[in-house]
Amino acid sequence: MSLITVDKKLNILYLDDDEEADDWKLPLAFVKKRHTEPIEGAKIFPQSWRMKERMKTVSVALVLCLNVGVDPPDIVKTQPCARLECWIDPLSMRPQIALETIGTNLQKQYERWQPRARYRQSLDPTVEEVKKLCTSLRRSAKDERVLFHYNGHGVPKPTANGEIWVFNRQYTQYIPLSVYDLQAWMGAPSIYVYDCSNAGIIVDHFKQFAEQHEKEYEQATAQNNRVSISPPSFKNCIQLAACSADQILPMNPDLPADIFTSCLTTPIKIALRWFVLQNTSKLVPKVLLESIDKIPGQINDRRTMLGELNWIFTAITDTIAWNMLPRDLFQTLFRQDLLVASLFRNFLLAERIMRSYDCSPVSSPKLPPTYQHPMWLAWDLALDLCMAQLPAVLESEEAFKHSPFFEEQLTAFQVWLELGSEERSPPEQLPIVLQVLLSQVHRLRALELLGRFLDLGPWAVNLALSVGIFPYVLKLLQSSAKELRPLLVFIWAKILAVDESCKVDLVRDNGHKYFISVLQDPAIPSEHRTLAVFVLATMVNSYEQGQEVAMQGNLVSICLEQLTDINPLLRQWLAICLGRLWNNYDKARWCGVRDSAHEKLYILLKDDVPEVRVAAVFALGTFISCSTEHSEHATNIDQSVAMMLANTALHDMCPLVRKELVAALQSVVFAFENSFLSVALYELRGGPNFILPGDSPSSTLKRYLSKDRLKALTQNSTLLPSPPTSEISPHQGDKLKRVSSSSSISSMGHTNPSNSSLILTSLPSFSFGSVYMKLWQVLAALDSDPHPRVAKMSRIVTDYIRDQVCTWPSSRHGDAFWRGSMPGQLNARDSLMPKEIGETKVAGSVSLPPSPSNRSYLSNDSPPSGNLVNSVTELHRISPRSAHSVSFRPRKSNTWNVDTISEDTAVDDRSSETGKKKLITTKFVDWCCKHFSQPIMKTVDEIDVESSSYFEREWRYQRNENLREEAKEEQERAPQCRLEHQIFAARTTCKPSAILFHPYDSYLVVASKDGFTMWDYSPNQNCKVTQWRAEKSILSRNLPDITSLDLVNSHDNPLLLVGSSDGAVRLWNHYAAFQGTGQREPKLLSAWQAMPDLQPHKLSNSSASNNTGSGLVTCWDQLTQSLLVGGDSRYIRIWDADKELKTVDIPTGADSSLTSLSLGSKGSNIVIAGCGDGSVRLFDRRLAPQDARVRTYREHTGWVLTAQLRKDGKGGLISGCVAGDVRLYDIRLNSSVKTINTSHGMTAMSVHQGAKLFACASVSQFLSTYNMEGSLVYSFKTGAHDWFMGHVVMTPFFSPASCVAFHPHRVLLASGSVDTNVAIYSTDPKR
Repeated sequence: MSLITVDKKLNILYLDDDEEADDWKLPLAFVKKRHTEPIEGAKIFPQSWRMKERMKTVSVALVLCLNVGVDPPDIVKTQPCARLECWIDPLSMRPQIALETIGTNLQKQYERWQPRARYRQSLDPTVEEVKKLCTSLRRSAKDERVLFHYNGHGVPKPTANGEIWVFNRQYTQYIPLSVYDLQAWMGAPSIYVYDCSNAGIIVDHFKQFAEQHEKEYEQATAQNNRVSISPPSFKNCIQLAACSADQILPMNPDLPADIFTSCLTTPIKIALRWFVLQNTSKLVPKVLLESIDKIPGQINDRRTMLGELNWIFTAITDTIAWNMLPRDLFQTLFRQDLLVASLFRNFLLAERIMRSYDCSPVSSPKLPPTYQHPMWLAWDLALDLCMAQLPAVLESEEAFKHSPFFEEQLTAFQVWLELGSEERSPPEQLPIVLQVLLSQVHRLRALELLGRFLDLGPWAVNLALSVGIFPYVLKLLQSSAKELRPLLVFIWAKILAVDESCKVDLVRDNGHKYFISVLQDPAIPSEHRTLAVFVLATMVNSYEQGQEVAMQGNLVSICLEQLTDINPLLRQWLAICLGRLWNNYDKARWCGVRDSAHEKLYILLKDDVPEVRVAAVFALGTFISCSTEHSEHATNIDQSVAMMLANTALHDMCPLVRKELVAALQSVVFAFENSFLSVALYELRGGPNFILPGDSPSSTLKRYLSKDRLKALTQNSTLLPSPPTSEISPHQGDKLKRVSSSSSISSMGHTNPSNSSLILTSLPSFSFGSVYMKLWQVLAALDSDPHPRVAKMSRIVTDYIRDQVCTWPSSRHGDAFWRGSMPGQLNARDSLMPKEIGETKVAGSVSLPPSPSNRSYLSNDSPPSGNLVNSVTELHRISPRSAHSVSFRPRKSNTWNVDTISEDTAVDDRSSETGKKKLITTKFVDWCCKHFSQPIMKTVDEIDVESSSYFEREWRYQRNENLREEAKEEQERAPQCRLEHQIFAARTTCKPSAILFHPYDSYLVVASKDGFTMWDYSPNQNCKVTQWRAEKSILSRNLPDITSLDLVNSHDNPLLLVGSSDGAVRLWNHYAAFQGTGQREPKLLSAWQAMPDLQPHKLSNSSASNNTGSGLVTCWDQLTQSLLVGGDSRYIRIWDADKELKTVDIPTGADSSLTSLSLGSKGSNIVIAGCGDGSVRLFDRRLAPQDARVRTYREHTGWVLTAQLRKDGKGGLISGCVAGDVRLYDIRLNSSVKTINTSHGMTAMSVHQGAKLFACASVSQFLSTYNMEGSLVYSFKTGAHDWFMGHVVMTPFFSPASCVAFHPHRVLLASGSVDTNVAIYSTDPKR
């Protein structure tokens, strides 16, 4: 490669701190919802909006006691007096005809509200006639509601004993009728309307009589010792009375005599009449009462003037009731029964009108006063506007102008939406929005505002459902208007996200066709199609009828066609929808097989969005688990899908993907349980070829499978079968027939020990490198996953198999065999889990599935399923990484209990293949559903300049800028100043291996072996903030060492990135520990295997001082959100933190470990790597991996301790090695431009990022600082300068520094010594 070509590739941009210090332009990593919130579904609250039972008034008894022409003796009527009954003057015709006409009119008035009811009139009746009528109606109504309407205007007032009056047969006497008897005849549920004076007396006595009935029933039951009739229940009885116990009805001649009945049955007519009679100022002050009857239109036609008034009246009374009544009472009175709802709406009007005449209607249940509600003013305005244009409409027959009522109310609702929240009172216009949905004129705007309201959260959805919005939006799915599609899919997504039970109504009314049509229309934006597929995914979730209708609608093919859509949320939900569709539904699975669904989903396993990858793993996992066929074709498909999942998702950076992978592989273990028992048995036996060859998909698992740890198992193992021999076909194990999982190896414990070898040998054979062996090794790798939750889930699955192997045989001979083989003993709960973001503690014990019967699993009889009893309190396992000797005690009971582990709680869904509960499950899909129950239209809090988080961030960024400005002066003086003042000292438990300053806070992180500690070194604190130490478990004898530290989002809320010698990276949310007082344990945010195949023993390193390898070396780039890792490997791996994917592997071209890794600057494409053979290599990550190495310097003779670019804008590079020579390069040249010889035997080195200064530590215990000219600035022995809290402590022991680090901005130097001391040095003693 020519020098000109190299110079072009190295043509990079060098930025000063000023230019790269704009914190606002730096992206933040690991701040997505999957990192910051618990992976769990939304909290499920009991839904009260849906009535448990809808009732209907099927029978109506109209009892009129008028005795036309004869006034009752206890009422003195005024002259003139109110005479109209049902708007008929009874004195204008013969009494009998008048009575019949009034009865007919009353029936017609009721039929307007309930036309299908059975009406019976009883005109001036006797007691026997009333009894016969009531008992007949109750008998025909059965358990439905019966209405009893009583008009007592022609009889005396009710008595103080709770009696109403009727007649004798000759109409010569008034006969009392006790409400006690009436209750017995009417039964329950019933509704009573009392239109008479002193009607409140009846209501008062009704409850007393009801209690008396119940007591008598209890006594009768006790005497007979048996229940012969159903107990009376009057809880559902409703009463409406015209006035209280001490009031008489108004007698205004301008009003009807039955004003209460008129309000209940003809509300618009009486409301207009009352409005005209008022003396308040009106737009038209002189309106004749006769003109009221001339208002054109029909009461049920909203397009007419009369119909619009009725529409407005319904909306207003609904609104008043919804705002004034308790929610449960509103549901009972206004949503349960259509006739009851109409009567109570009209009752609110009756209260308003009759109170103006000093008469207070009474109801049971009692309602709060509503006659002064401000919405009545809106009703008056609507009436005023109507009457104002009435003369012109009647004279010229012109079309009337529609009322602006609904438009104004929608505007009021919109104002509330702009300022409303959950803490405020609900919007009183919500019932009006429901009524507006009936109008095509305002429907679009109403749906838009309703969608905005539902987006406020689950509380808003519950309010909308409680007001009765559901039937309306369900009926709107029949509309073909395209402009409604985006709004309806949004509203339905919000409803189903809160209440999934609505899917039953959706399927029953064929509403699913609406959403399928939306989904398959490419002209509809992807955001709306995402909402549609969420609705469909909810519809098919564990609902067979929903799955069937979705299959009939070709949902599988529709989803598969759009898997490559550019919208990641749509891709995610398409996969989830497919997974739910064929979950436990084999027809959908085979439809997917025909469409190659599993192969099309493979593309999503490498998607750029982690949530899409998790959804794809979920879909493929349910694709495996739902298979019930045992054919060879089905088996091959399951195996291919499982291997694809294992190869693709095993080392995914996102823990959610690996969790879902374990849950998916669980299905494979259940489906092919006996094959996995064979593999586990051979693992137990320590087969010589158990480890996969290097070219296998799981070749990186070699370090997990130690052959030595199984040696104890092979001693005296004469009962175990020999490994498979050559007579077995190499592909025989790949085509094993499925066998019921209940027939497991554990059943062999009941057989004769002499036949043990024969039975064990009859387990399914497998070939080396078979699918089951590879999948078992994948699970073994997941047992040791860096993320504790993933490892815990995997161990549950593998222990399910291992424990079955280890509990055989149960005889005394077998027990001795296992004890003799493995003298130690371990418990599965020995390992402790750190706290994690978004996850709760797992139950301490895990039980195992049921034991099989005594019959062999090879028999043709299907094995019985055992009961789930006798929970096991202890698990014994063989761990792939354990180097301990283990013993396995056979279980005392052969009946095992199944327990489950999930991210929060156990689940009840069952494996379709095995009939057993799933051992593990995840909450990922539930968490995805929660997205739609939360606000998705709301402005993101981080970009809201008025939010508290924005103000906090603004303060942090301003603080950062101020600190960088202050540090510039220190950096300029640094080459001449001596770092001789020790400002902090502490001691760790082990030798420090890495040390790191926080760039803006006074925190120092020190890693020592298998843990880290964070210190606050500010003068007024000087204390430990937090610490974490890895716990030894049965999975490891030697814990991996921490070899690198880095800070992610260091300019904001930082995250601590920790790299270990086993290739794992853990990301800790340690910053939460700073916020309170005291020490708190950091929380694990993420963890993954960044470099799974570190092999220090296979790489030649020039340094004799470090023969253990460099472990894992990391370098974080905030600008590009990239993590570069290397170490004891022959390549550099780059991870994309935003996508959580591996970007590229760049070969180092060296046969030694990579010891140092750095970037030119933030966002730079130049990577500088120091190696164990003394070489310094430059890579350009924009180039292809094989061409990425653009320069190599081979001037050092030993292990390179550091190599990084200087921020001088001239392409300066500095590196140092253990031999003590520090070299300066111009990367445009092929060799170094300066060599600085420090003391021989350098142990650590650090270069200041801003000051022209670097520090070196030597084996001779000296810590020296040099400027870039090569001059020694200051040198001291760390043992002679241990100063802390004003005291000088002489340390005679030889203790060289194991690690040193400069502060990124200030001139501070931290060192960690071999004797576990940590110190910080400064040029200023006051710092």
